[in-house]
Amino acid sequence: MAGPIPNPGILDIAPYVGGESHAPGQAKVIKLASNEGALGPSPKAVAAYQAVADTIHRYPDGSGKALRQALAKRYGYDPERIVLGAGSDELLQMLAKCYAGPGTEVLYSRHGFLIYPIAAKSVGATPIAAPEKDLKADVDALLARVNERTRIVFIANPNNPTGSYLTSRELAKLHAGLPEHVLLVIDAAYAEYIRLNDYSNGAEFVESFPNVVMTRTFSKIHALGGIRLGWAYCSANVADVLNRVRGPFNVSSPALAAGLAALEDVEFAEKSLHLNEENRAWFARAVTELGLKVHPSVANFVLVDFSVLLGQKADAELARQHLKSRGILVRQMGAYGLGNCLRVSIGLREEMEQVVTALGEWVHG
Repeated sequence: MAGPIPNPGILDIAPYVGGESHAPGQAKVIKLASNEGALGPSPKAVAAYQAVADTIHRYPDGSGKALRQALAKRYGYDPERIVLGAGSDELLQMLAKCYAGPGTEVLYSRHGFLIYPIAAKSVGATPIAAPEKDLKADVDALLARVNERTRIVFIANPNNPTGSYLTSRELAKLHAGLPEHVLLVIDAAYAEYIRLNDYSNGAEFVESFPNVVMTRTFSKIHALGGIRLGWAYCSANVADVLNRVRGPFNVSSPALAAGLAALEDVEFAEKSLHLNEENRAWFARAVTELGLKVHPSVANFVLVDFSVLLGQKADAELARQHLKSRGILVRQMGAYGLGNCLRVSIGLREEMEQVVTALGEWVHG
């Protein structure tokens, strides 16, 4: 017997492979492969997580009311238009499930987050990658590929793994060029790392238009990746749709408790932001001085480009293996079409110093 046959397109999906967590022979590793918060989570979030241990036999609040109200109060949003998810990944997948399908297309930028084409293929839609300019989403290229089959445009702002971003004006141009039936999904997972006047996380577009969704996560600045917690801000109609298809208890009680505590610990988030800004700038300068190219980034990671080197030294995968032999884990970029680069998350200063030392061995060894 051949067994059950999956739906068309499922076997065309290349499974998502996350950053490594272990290095053989290394008792302790420096994990800079998954853009996790350098300081870890807020102690208040950890305490809140532990405090609910005795009640985990009870189902969580399926609506996540307390957290939604806290998010609404913090940012000035309507809590009824906030939908919680088990990470923003779940929300991105749900949006594809609800608004795309066989015979439709899902558009994203060439070096956009790998979940976008996975989400499209999982519902039988066709993912369409628009070329970029200088590792940045190209609004004109995206709009040139919009047609009657297009249902969703995914834009990560800032983008993972390139670290580039579209300005508010560029987002406005993109939205203005989309038909009303196309949903613009602005994935703002790294929004908290940016303090630039021309940046938009997309919230004002959600307020003004029914076909825009902003997604956010607690995995980055709040360093709660292990509990899977994200949220979406959208129109009342889109929120209604998402609430019809999401699991009735899709966010756990510990996640709700830790997320609420993390959101309220503004001082800790600010500390994480300052550390990231200082260490990112220092690391970029130090690596550039080694003779490598560091692409500009506004997030908590940078792309290090090895193509400027000669011979075997230009092989980013060999460089990654060298770092791994030193107990340093960074992210390979072949799946994103950036095989000449490595993505390095920004960690503590002593961690970044060890990365620079190991890269210096590679470049000059």
